[in-house]
Amino acid sequence: MVAEMLRILEQFDLTALGHNSPDYMRVVAEAMKVAGRDKDRHIGDPRFVPPPLAQLLSDAYAEERASAIRAGEKLHLPRVGADSQHTTTVSCVDAQGMVASLTHTLGLPSGVIPPGTGFMLNGAMNWYDPRPGRAGSIAPGKRRFSSMSPTIVLEEGHAVATMGAPGGAWIPIAILQALVNLLDFGMTMQEAVQAPRFSATSDAIDIGNRIPRAAQRALEAMGYEVRRSPASYPFAAVHGIVMWDGRLEGGADPQRDGLAAGIA
Repeated sequence: MVAEMLRILEQFDLTALGHNSPDYMRVVAEAMKVAGRDKDRHIGDPRFVPPPLAQLLSDAYAEERASAIRAGEKLHLPRVGADSQHTTTVSCVDAQGMVASLTHTLGLPSGVIPPGTGFMLNGAMNWYDPRPGRAGSIAPGKRRFSSMSPTIVLEEGHAVATMGAPGGAWIPIAILQALVNLLDFGMTMQEAVQAPRFSATSDAIDIGNRIPRAAQRALEAMGYEVRRSPASYPFAAVHGIVMWDGRLEGGADPQRDGLAAGIA
């Protein structure tokens, strides 16, 4: 999902639109909806349904979807957004420049600890599609889709940034916005992860409470349902590190109990 959204947004001059302007939010929200629809259609256990990644990440498809967005198309995405309270993310860089990004979750914990193991089984069968014949449908021996998106950014083969987030279905859209903030708008990692975010995991656009009401009214004038969150830092919780010119700088989303720390 993250890669597909980035491919579509490559077709736009995002900095010219202005960060979190109504036009910017419309374009990015439609890219989110495209990726959400394609995930629902195509992504599941690849042993059962091989994902058409070459097509979804192709230049031709990115240009096709970007053209539809420019023409004002509003893609229909019947979906319910969801958060998870039991996901942990860790990104780290060692003294030699080795990078690791890990995200782990119980989804919705089952409450079941097998005797003698010390760990709880996840209860995430709720993420399967109950309808048969779809990529994410329930089947014996099948692994479910996960929205976890631990990320490492490479420049000429070298790692320059890493990030991850807890937050269920909001993880990819939060990672996307942190990456765009970092790479397109030149924010520091801390600025990138704490900048106001929005989400489009359904037909509506959900916005954080720090996005101005004038921007909300402009989106509504475009024909969108806009739902304002009462939270200052909603929609997942990105944490990450950048390594520009060998200098490490971390950032932690203020809404969760994570932090950025260095150990000499």
